[in-house]
Amino acid sequence: MPTRGEEMQEAVLLILRSNGGAMSAYDLLGELRKECPKMGPPTVYRALASLVDRKLVHRLETLNAFVACRHERHHDQPYETTVLSVCDDCGAVDERVAPGVTAALSSVTDSSGFAASRQVVELRGVCAECNGAADPS
Repeated sequence: MPTRGEEMQEAVLLILRSNGGAMSAYDLLGELRKECPKMGPPTVYRALASLVDRKLVHRLETLNAFVACRHERHHDQPYETTVLSVCDDCGAVDERVAPGVTAALSSVTDSSGFAASRQVVELRGVCAECNGAADPS
């Protein structure tokens, strides 16, 4: 039987996946309050922290927002760099795994003795659709 925390995590993940884009914790709280009006911000932040730790959600540092992970590969490869491209026009977030970037960043940090616990690169710009370009996949 799921605990209240697990139920909350599932609810947050469902909202993020159905939204498709980045949402702030307060946007999520607004959605969750439709069903539970007395819910407070700490409940949402705990759920988000757990989902980020489980690699099911990414935190967009530049937007102070969250987006559901779209790559199952993260679960098998815990230390690969995620590249998140955020469109400044429409807000779309593209997620890619970049092993070559992982190697390059590791060589930089290895020389200083720094032990990175995660590697996330955020790029800000204009997506192919807003730019009028074809899909680069």
